[in-house]
Amino acid sequence: MNRTTLSLIAGATALAAVTGFASLNAPAATGDSTAGAAVQRPVERSRLLCPQPSTSDIADTAYTSFTPVTQGTSDGGKAELQPATEESADSPSGGKTGKKAPKPVVQPKAPGKPATGDSSGADGPALVGTAEGAFAPGWTVQETTEVAAGTGRGLLGTNCTAPDTEFWFPGASTADSRTDYVHLTNPDDSAAVVDVELYGKDGTLKSTVGDGITVQPHASEPLLLSTLTNGPQTDLTVHVTVRSGRVGAAVQALDDRTGGDWLGASTDPAGSLVLPGIPKDATSVRLVAFAPGDQDADLKVRLASPSGLITPAGNETLHVKSGMTTAIDLGDVTRGEAGSLVLTPTGSTPVPVVAALRVVRGKGDKQESAFIPATAPVAARATVADNSSRGTTLALSAPGRTARVKVTASAGSEGGTPATKTYTIKGGTTQDVDAPAPGGLKGTYALTVESVSGGPVYASRTLASTQEGVPGFTIQTLPDDRGTVAVPDAEQDLSVLLKS
Repeated sequence: MNRTTLSLIAGATALAAVTGFASLNAPAATGDSTAGAAVQRPVERSRLLCPQPSTSDIADTAYTSFTPVTQGTSDGGKAELQPATEESADSPSGGKTGKKAPKPVVQPKAPGKPATGDSSGADGPALVGTAEGAFAPGWTVQETTEVAAGTGRGLLGTNCTAPDTEFWFPGASTADSRTDYVHLTNPDDSAAVVDVELYGKDGTLKSTVGDGITVQPHASEPLLLSTLTNGPQTDLTVHVTVRSGRVGAAVQALDDRTGGDWLGASTDPAGSLVLPGIPKDATSVRLVAFAPGDQDADLKVRLASPSGLITPAGNETLHVKSGMTTAIDLGDVTRGEAGSLVLTPTGSTPVPVVAALRVVRGKGDKQESAFIPATAPVAARATVADNSSRGTTLALSAPGRTARVKVTASAGSEGGTPATKTYTIKGGTTQDVDAPAPGGLKGTYALTVESVSGGPVYASRTLASTQEGVPGFTIQTLPDDRGTVAVPDAEQDLSVLLKS
């Protein structure tokens, strides 16, 4: 690539960072300028990891797998979700002969229809999933756990994630009322070596316990955060980095008073962030942010409400010191309306940050909590599984320009026909939309959100259920599913590539 092209891309990237919600797209190739031409092709293989769901003996966990139908996929393929740890195989004489592949927990039959599985009690293992061929593009798996009583009781949910080498979790805690674990799952045949760093309100928490943690092949390692540091910390940012190999990572946050949920990783550090889908009946919202670089960040705090962007009284801006976790209470910031938090730099020079919200519903001894990490936009397409005819809320936010999106409800896992609706989300607003449901629904279904036109859209889905009068709920964000990848056009003239 020549220097002129690099300069243009660098300038466009800087502009995107300053505006916060700019969408950067490579210019379409025309005439002889085909050096940058590429086509989008469906991915052919996907990997997902689900953490161990619970240590409670009275936990019930459901898994839902779904792959949207994608044009251009190859015929055939398969998807399987099975325990991370291989089982020992017995010989006829009673001895151990080695390892055998465990029975899949979920094994979908075809794209376009959800498949379900379940586990009960404290023996549910971490799961490793692989999808190939037509099952790979946009594959998603939801893990949903109901815990009737005890620490972390309520509804806990998480999207199973792809293995990676770095994760940020603002919003963790080692406060006296909290029991937080970071779960590390290794899907590969060789051991992974992982570092876990903790940052509190005064900076890095000194600890050697979190350095060089070995996660064995096809195994999962839950680490209690309170064992990695001395003394309670109300607000923590957890940074997981992998020295060798790759892992899946998630934080399970359990509270004695307000139940528990999974804290997903924040999107990559950025100058502007969106945290979509705060429930309209939230009684308490706490924002936790962290600036990982060597500069402090000054952020403008706004709420994208159904009527437009508003500034919370008393919390107009947030100063985040470099290397220190900062938190503020926003109270009942939504005041009975749908909302998404929008963070943008106060000046012209953005400083990358990560952030998450801890949301509480209910009052007194009937409180439940969930988390909303900052997330990437839907972009082309995003999907979330395990929806029901009741208790599902889809929030769509367009913090910049007005946007149009198409939402499709899949067939039900046990029957039903797909349905589709198109929505216009006015710029600067968040809408809890009346999402479509399959006709003649039986079982659970998936919702797929696709961008049609306009500015970026950010989305989340809330699942809610009441258990013994406690309003259990969990929130999952909907980043782009990365179901396609840009590949060079095989028909372009290779001599043009050599000249560029």
